[in-house]
Amino acid sequence: MYKYLQSKEQEMLVMLERLVNKDSGSHYKKGVDAVGKLLSSEYKLLNFTVNSIEQREVGNHLLIRHKEAKAPKIIILGHLDTVFKEGTVKDRPFMIRGSRAYGPGVIDMKGSHVTLLYALKALIRNGDIEAVKNVHIVFNSDEEIGSTTSNVLIENLALGKQYALVLEPARPDGSLVSARRGGGCYELRVYGKAAHAGIAPEKGISAIEEISHKIIKFQKLNQLQKGINVNVGIVRGGESANVICPYAEAVIDIRIDKIEQGQLVEDEVRKICSKADVPGAILELEGGINRSPMVKNEGTIQLLNQIQEVCEELGLNINDVSTGGNSDASFTSNVGVPTVDGLGPIGGNAHSEEEYLEIPSLVERALLLANVIKKLSA
Repeated sequence: MYKYLQSKEQEMLVMLERLVNKDSGSHYKKGVDAVGKLLSSEYKLLNFTVNSIEQREVGNHLLIRHKEAKAPKIIILGHLDTVFKEGTVKDRPFMIRGSRAYGPGVIDMKGSHVTLLYALKALIRNGDIEAVKNVHIVFNSDEEIGSTTSNVLIENLALGKQYALVLEPARPDGSLVSARRGGGCYELRVYGKAAHAGIAPEKGISAIEEISHKIIKFQKLNQLQKGINVNVGIVRGGESANVICPYAEAVIDIRIDKIEQGQLVEDEVRKICSKADVPGAILELEGGINRSPMVKNEGTIQLLNQIQEVCEELGLNINDVSTGGNSDASFTSNVGVPTVDGLGPIGGNAHSEEEYLEIPSLVERALLLANVIKKLSA
């Protein structure tokens, strides 16, 4: 399979360019669906069926399996969306500089779509059709904004599966991901009352003052030694320096190490927001803990061992790490399916203007993925 994939490297780069040069930010449904349509056409050429789960606000989710598949035991997760807004591609389209490819979403995770597609092509060409029939692929459209419309879908499809392979990019050193922190996000909106700060300040209700009280209380929820992190990362509010602020909002990011910590933090956040500190202020809270931690358990270790056996056969030295970032791996792990993440290509600086993909890793990770699928299907 190596020689076949090596001969297809240029073709893989062409596919990568086509994918990267389509804006597909989570809130840009048209662009996300365009990426989905491109991939759908490629899988249909390989004799796969593609079922589209229609969505109104975000892109459609795709469920993909071979036409002759009966009861696939491997679920493979990937996402169609990126964090970049419409118009980003026009400003900085796909480009190659040295041995790296650049562009919005090139490593998170458009490169992964290329490696999966060509891993399956390699298996088909190699005659490993039973391995190809053993995968159930899920491409969701809202991973970057919490997978709020797809988390239940993923968990339901994972039930009964033996393995979950998640295509988030590898770490910059090539490491797989065997554990992730859980977490969630809240948005707090505070409504006050405008008034002139010099003429009639007593008539105003400051939303900024109210949200300031809440921010201090949120920050006190941090227990770094126990693995609980609470961060107010975005604050907006105010109309003018001489106007009592009538509206303010804050976005709060939560990270947890243990499943049981989720409910504890949820209870505390809602308790803080249950009563205004500034008389007359009105509070609205949305969000919650939407991902449990991905735990490195016995099932994970056994799956890692099988992947490491493949790495040894291919002459690869790949480690596994724990990371604080979230992914859909939490959903498969949460329903008891042995899960390994970070099976995408190698790159770095995801979500930034300097996001890059190491071009040689396209062939390497496609080869690894193909052989892992083959081994798990034996």
